[in-house]
Amino acid sequence: MAELMGGKVALITGGSAGIGRATAELFAQHEATVVIAARGAERGKQAEDEIRRLGGQALFIQADVTQQSEVQRLVAQIVETYGRLDCAFNNAAALSKLLRAADYTQADFDAEVGSNLRSTWLCMKYEIEQMQRQEPRGGAIVNTSSVNGLGGARSAALYSMSKAGILALTKSAAQDYAVDGIRINALVAGGFDTEMLHGALSQAVGQDEAKIQAAVKGMAARIPAGRIGRPEEAAQAVLWLCSEAASYVTGQSMIVDGGLTAWAR
Repeated sequence: MAELMGGKVALITGGSAGIGRATAELFAQHEATVVIAARGAERGKQAEDEIRRLGGQALFIQADVTQQSEVQRLVAQIVETYGRLDCAFNNAAALSKLLRAADYTQADFDAEVGSNLRSTWLCMKYEIEQMQRQEPRGGAIVNTSSVNGLGGARSAALYSMSKAGILALTKSAAQDYAVDGIRINALVAGGFDTEMLHGALSQAVGQDEAKIQAAVKGMAARIPAGRIGRPEEAAQAVLWLCSEAASYVTGQSMIVDGGLTAWAR
């Protein structure tokens, strides 16, 4: 099991925090060479240093994956350094504002699409091109979606829209590129103990820490598992989807939510 990713080169966007960082650390434990991409240089370097301190192979590359030129540069630098790209976890995302659907501006719309949907498509575009070129051909891609993308969420229309788009994008691309040996799946994440979740709850209830903790408890009470997920639990799903253990799995929306949406699936 320790060599589940042995010898593979894996890119993880949004890899400096939350689910992305947990996945980078888990991949490194399973002997992957991990490339962490994020906009923030300080936290990205910290993530790289921590993996190296624990004996893993890691490289941080600062990149804004909402920009085409940045994504091209990112993939090119990976190939220049390591010769190929075997796996990618397209996890960079943002949740900007919690508003009713008609209260967003066009600028809000464009920002949400850019941060979540366009960034995923851009990363896939250049990852796929590289996976088609290399020998042996092929690879595995996982895109982060959300349970909000399964049916929408109150006061999060744009985030839900972008995450629903990622699911359709994933399923379409999985059918397009299976012939090239490229498997493409989605992680449909529920509530995990991350900065993004706490930021969303803070927006919803204000900056009062007691109210935030009450909101966390209320959310946990709605989850059949009885708790918020740990980022490491999402990382385990991504690890499996990228490994050869999932060699016949593509176009899958893997829901990891403690049973939150089980009643509606």
